[in-house]
Amino acid sequence: MTVRLRLQRLGKPNRPYYRIVAIDRRKQRDGKPLEILGHYDPIVGKTSVVVKTDRVEYWVKQGAELSRTVSSLLKTNKAAV
Repeated sequence: MTVRLRLQRLGKPNRPYYRIVAIDRRKQRDGKPLEILGHYDPIVGKTSVVVKTDRVEYWVKQGAELSRTVSSLLKTNKAAV
C-alpha cells in the first residue's frame, strides 16, 4: 500500500474547502482517509492552511509521497517537511 498526502474536497459548489489527508493512492479523491492531517480554505488564501506538522513528518518518514499541491502549500506556510 502506497500512501500519499493529498487534498480531499469538501464544501458546496463554488465554495470549496479541502482537508489534507493521508490516503492510499489507489483510492478515489473522496475515499476514506487513513488520517486527517489538516485543512485548507482556498477562498481565504494560502495563509489559511492548518496542519499537524508532527503527523505529516511521521507519514513522510514512513514513505508517504506528497502531492504537488500539498507540497507547495507546506512550503508556502513553511511547515517542516
